[in-house]
Amino acid sequence: MVFLQLHDNFKPKDYERLEKFIQDWPKEVPLAVELRNSEWFADEEVSNKTMDLFEKHHITNIIVDTAGRRDLLHMRLTTDTAFIRYVGANADSDYMRLDHWVKRIKVWRKGGLKNLYFFVHQNIEKSSPLLSAYFIEAVNKEFGTDIHIPEMAEIKNKF
Repeated sequence: MVFLQLHDNFKPKDYERLEKFIQDWPKEVPLAVELRNSEWFADEEVSNKTMDLFEKHHITNIIVDTAGRRDLLHMRLTTDTAFIRYVGANADSDYMRLDHWVKRIKVWRKGGLKNLYFFVHQNIEKSSPLLSAYFIEAVNKEFGTDIHIPEMAEIKNKF
């Protein structure tokens, strides 16, 4: 799946550009789009028009869960694929938020969710593998999967 992250200065005034891009996108290449400007979600009419466009063209709408930007946490799926960009806050609450995601994914799965992309990162990226491992363990336990938890590469000093 191709991940297109649009800059915060790309706003609903640019809808026609987005529409043209999506119409021209090759149908055989799955695409997920992240709209970063809150104006896409603040106006219900704009949001619905955009999500309808995504649904019509089978474009996955990226859901962003960032502790400091709750305006992008819209929870609307536009395909049978969920693409979550999860940004931790390097806080204990990150684990609770991940637990909530496992519950949400379970509901979506019962509703027909077929694919999941869950992108984990944080302000202090050294902690991202720990969060990722926690999430993988929770998913494996809840869904009976056997997703491998990657081992951390040993960092060697250059000098």
